[in-house]
Amino acid sequence: MSARSSFSYYILLGIVVMAGLSQGLLLPLLSILLEQQGVSASVNGMNSAALYIGSFAMTLIAERLVGVVGFKKLLIGGLLMVMIALPLFPLIPSIGIWFVLRLIVGAGDSALNYVAQLWILLVTPAEKRGRNLSLYGMSYGIGFSVGPLGIGLVNYGEYVPFVLLAFLFLLVLIFVIRFLPEYRPEREAQHSRGFARFPRIYRFAWFALIPAFLYGYMEASLNGNFPVYALRTGLSTENIALLLLCTGIGGLILQLPLGMLSDRVGRRPILIMAGICGGLLFALVPMAGTNLWANIALFLAAGGLVGSFYSLGMAYAADILPKGLIPSANVIASFHFSIGSMAGPGIGGYSMQHGSPFLLFWIMGGAYICFGLMGFFFRGETSKNIEKNNV
Repeated sequence: MSARSSFSYYILLGIVVMAGLSQGLLLPLLSILLEQQGVSASVNGMNSAALYIGSFAMTLIAERLVGVVGFKKLLIGGLLMVMIALPLFPLIPSIGIWFVLRLIVGAGDSALNYVAQLWILLVTPAEKRGRNLSLYGMSYGIGFSVGPLGIGLVNYGEYVPFVLLAFLFLLVLIFVIRFLPEYRPEREAQHSRGFARFPRIYRFAWFALIPAFLYGYMEASLNGNFPVYALRTGLSTENIALLLLCTGIGGLILQLPLGMLSDRVGRRPILIMAGICGGLLFALVPMAGTNLWANIALFLAAGGLVGSFYSLGMAYAADILPKGLIPSANVIASFHFSIGSMAGPGIGGYSMQHGSPFLLFWIMGGAYICFGLMGFFFRGETSKNIEKNNV
């Protein structure tokens, strides 16, 4: 990369950090505030899902918006949406208004993630794809892990975490406007046009696209439902922030090693191993009870194994598919992430209210184990095979 390209890359990583930071803070913070107001677990979970309903809506139009306004303008729009919505949360403490604000934040964050990830995928040489996608995943993980630490800022005023986060978005917005160049890649018409490209992508890369769903489900469930689970099982508010941080730290520690290992032994076996082992560890969380150290160990290990699922899945899809199908595969991955993120809080909240709090982790763990087992039946064809089949 040239010096200018490298600077643009680091700006994109900064944008990803902010997207993770906003979601890592808002999901647990708003869930705690609603729980303290006496809102039921199911309603709390559905309100959390609003963030991902907005993300889902943006996913449906992101590819077209990029083609119309370009990468940079869509990034600016996403930053403005989140920055303007954040200070309104403490100003209008209403469940209905918070639902709408979460929709706006979700759409803005989705635009940021989609553009940043696609930009990195398209400009990165194949030989550096694993490294750059790992750094992308680590950047999101850093923001997502640091976010819950902002919960303690409410002790200085309920508005403080929201205003501080909005200010950080403003700083990133200034950098984007001032230093980030416009980017409009040329599409490869033979692969990227027409609805038929989506069945083709699923045909050859369905296993590589499931991790996006599981990552969204896990992220939203932990941040939206775990605070309620923890308070109802005897864990303190401070422990909630610590354990959510541990999940992110585990992902940060293993993100790059797993990415590099997947370059050597293949992404499919790494995804299978991480899915089965991570799922088992999540299923064991209820057995830890209120033992803080046991919970820390489980969250660190499970988070480390599944924390790189999104980036590993996209790297695997990029390995299998021709370059012209990568933008559309990115749309599908974002779509899966949004679906998983919407389903997570709703399923978790309903299972805790009408079943057992432990179902939160048993369902999550079971989903990862099932994914790992499915990997034994997947034989991914490469883009050369696709070309041979005239796809």
